[in-house]
Amino acid sequence: MRPIKLFIILLVLMQGFNVAEAKTKPKAITPVKQQAVTSPATPAKQIINIAYLSKEQAVPPALSNLDPFIQNKGLLGSELAISDNNTTGQFTGQEFELSKFIVPIDGNVEEVFNKDIAGKFSMVVSMLSAETLNKLADSAAGKSVLWFDAATSDDVLRAEQCRANVLHLLPSRAMRADALAQYMMKKHWTKWFLVVGTTPEDKLFADAIKRAAHRFGSKIIAEKVWEHTYDARRTAQSDVAVFSRVDDYDVLVVSDEQGLFGEYLDYRTESPRPVIGTQGLIATAWHRTHEQWGAVQIQNRFKEQAQRWMEEQDYAAYLAVRAIGEAATRTKSNELTAIKDYMLSPAFALQGYKGNPLSFRPWDGQMRQPVLLAAPRSLVAVAPIEGFLHSKTELDTLGVDEPETMCHYGKNNEK
Repeated sequence: MRPIKLFIILLVLMQGFNVAEAKTKPKAITPVKQQAVTSPATPAKQIINIAYLSKEQAVPPALSNLDPFIQNKGLLGSELAISDNNTTGQFTGQEFELSKFIVPIDGNVEEVFNKDIAGKFSMVVSMLSAETLNKLADSAAGKSVLWFDAATSDDVLRAEQCRANVLHLLPSRAMRADALAQYMMKKHWTKWFLVVGTTPEDKLFADAIKRAAHRFGSKIIAEKVWEHTYDARRTAQSDVAVFSRVDDYDVLVVSDEQGLFGEYLDYRTESPRPVIGTQGLIATAWHRTHEQWGAVQIQNRFKEQAQRWMEEQDYAAYLAVRAIGEAATRTKSNELTAIKDYMLSPAFALQGYKGNPLSFRPWDGQMRQPVLLAAPRSLVAVAPIEGFLHSKTELDTLGVDEPETMCHYGKNNEK
């Protein structure tokens, strides 16, 4: 075979191999420039700022060393409520922040408010006295604040001295006295012997007791003032017996808010009679013996956090912060006007571990709520007692109802 023909044959064969290789070899893929994938921006959380304002208290004289003095009652209750609010806030896009301002005993509350709170917070949980609270609520900066009074039970703050920018979390003295009176009516114990201490607070609670007796048809057959003119520890056995020699009565009602003598009356009276009022069977917003309606869970949570039992001031501060949380969640707002309007509307209902939902009375800012009747180691009853009816809610059988109110916001806020 000629060399030229051989060369041509070899060239054809090589081209065939290249075609076959091209058919079997995968085609190169030209890389496509990828665009950056961006996730939608996470919306900023709605912040609800709450201030907690209190003043440290001097240790009061104590009848007994069995119950230690607790400083800053209310603080741990507000912290527990913030935690609960933020649990809900994870799902609603809201975050609740609590700023705490605790004024020393010799400090100036008004100065701290003006420097650290005014203009920065529109909602303040107050653990202040009635006089200090009113002074701040009436100040130029304080009028734009919604105050949550978690420390007082003064009826006058819900009446002649009420303020449109103050809501009250603890039961008033009138509510406590009415709760006791309802239970006494149920037991048919309608003859009362009233023993009153000498402090202004003792006299205020005694006035509430007299009002309740008149309201529910009981009779105060005798009233005496305990003067504290001798050492009750040494002479209680004989002196209480002599002191309690009055006409026949069903119960001894004691008004001793400072706890200076009331504990010595039980079991020492001339006649065998139960003691109620500020000692014995008491009317309170909260008590360590309360376990119904989920109360045992919050009792345990608080005790684990605080290493002590929840006091009623802790409970009141808890309710204040939770009320803000409930209103902010429902309105999806952190604006004061929207939150306040919802709180005072019929739609507002706060679960307070006492059976009935809690709400605010629009005529005086008082939180309507059941009142616990408790002995030192047992829960005796929960008021309102069954059978006491009301056209709107049985909770309004406790304390001052709307037709009776002496609260007139417009007039009082002009002061």
